[in-house]
Amino acid sequence: MTSLPDGYRLVDLPQDRRTDVLVLDAWAFPTSMTDEQLVGLDSPLSWDRTRGVEADDGELVALHASYPFTTFPVPGARTPVSGLTWVGVHPGHRRRGLLRAMITDHFTRSLARGEAVSALFAAEPGIYGRFGYGLAAQDLRLKIPRGAALRDVAGASDVRIRIERLDRERHDDVVHRLHGAVDRPGWATRDTPELRRTRLSDPEAFRGGAESLRIAVAERDGAPVGYAMFRRKESWDVPGPRGTVSVREVVAPDAAVARALWGVLVDLDLMATAEAWLLAPDDPITHLLVDLRAAEPRLVDNVWVRLLDVRAALATRRYAAPVDVVLEVTDATLPANAGRWRLTGDTRGAEVTSTRDEADLVLDVRELGAAYLGGTGLAGLASSGLVAERRPGALAQAATAFGWPLAPVCSWVF
Repeated sequence: MTSLPDGYRLVDLPQDRRTDVLVLDAWAFPTSMTDEQLVGLDSPLSWDRTRGVEADDGELVALHASYPFTTFPVPGARTPVSGLTWVGVHPGHRRRGLLRAMITDHFTRSLARGEAVSALFAAEPGIYGRFGYGLAAQDLRLKIPRGAALRDVAGASDVRIRIERLDRERHDDVVHRLHGAVDRPGWATRDTPELRRTRLSDPEAFRGGAESLRIAVAERDGAPVGYAMFRRKESWDVPGPRGTVSVREVVAPDAAVARALWGVLVDLDLMATAEAWLLAPDDPITHLLVDLRAAEPRLVDNVWVRLLDVRAALATRRYAAPVDVVLEVTDATLPANAGRWRLTGDTRGAEVTSTRDEADLVLDVRELGAAYLGGTGLAGLASSGLVAERRPGALAQAATAFGWPLAPVCSWVF
């Protein structure tokens, strides 16, 4: 257990301390908004999962919280995941061990709630590896020229697209239902009332001079089957209009719906580009575009994963091929995870038991977290010296089993 230095204490942060939380967050993540503007925004936090560090004088100087992702998709299953968020330390109190104490507090409380996995988005990629988080997913960023050629897809002409101004009362249920139906690893859904409320929030201060959010609803036989949220920003240059479409989220259950939605997004009047982010590396648009290179594809780190209970986490997910392997795991922060674990499993389920058998693979919990969602290959980690094979053939077997047909991604930053 990591303790705080003298002069600091960990405290619960109930909702009546919301102003303190927002003021501190603005210190950790600078903003041009005033305190009054920040207080006027909807809060996504679950206050029973929000914690902070106080100095002796009562000032709130550090903060962390988590979201309860009760149905977080992992390969072949869904499991409770603790989504670490709002982590920040006042710049006047850095380098004193406050972050490490908060991470330890987060681990302890997550395990007590039965959450075997923690996930996060990293503001700075260099921070969380030392706490055992591994990069488990990447997302694709595209800048698609207007009128980009898309391949034809059967059935796309049968999908009707209705474009409307986003409205919380009108669109909340359909967005929540369609987003929650996606079965891609890492695809966290906003389950709590607070997250659902903020999902469709659209404060003017966050628009960057663009219009309010729009939604393109895809319908088949009159029923909503997919959607895309976006906003446009007008711009003019000597040759003419050079506006930008900022694509916030696209949900499509099949190729025809994807083709219909993207066909609208890349051909809006007065726009020059459609800029999309938080796409899965294998998103349908990567195959629909005739010229992907022209969209300037770029990969960025997405979800980071930390296994808090190795046995439970590995037993929860499914495996793409039969596997029987002994993993020797190191974990400097949570010693209960360290040791040798025999993993046997396939697409139907898995069993994980402690064993004294010789190790087939040796790796740190960080690499196990990186491989957990099926998007980071064990073979690639081994080629970088981060996984050691002790039994010939074990690496190929485990790498195949840990993989998954769909690349993991989360469609929003939490």
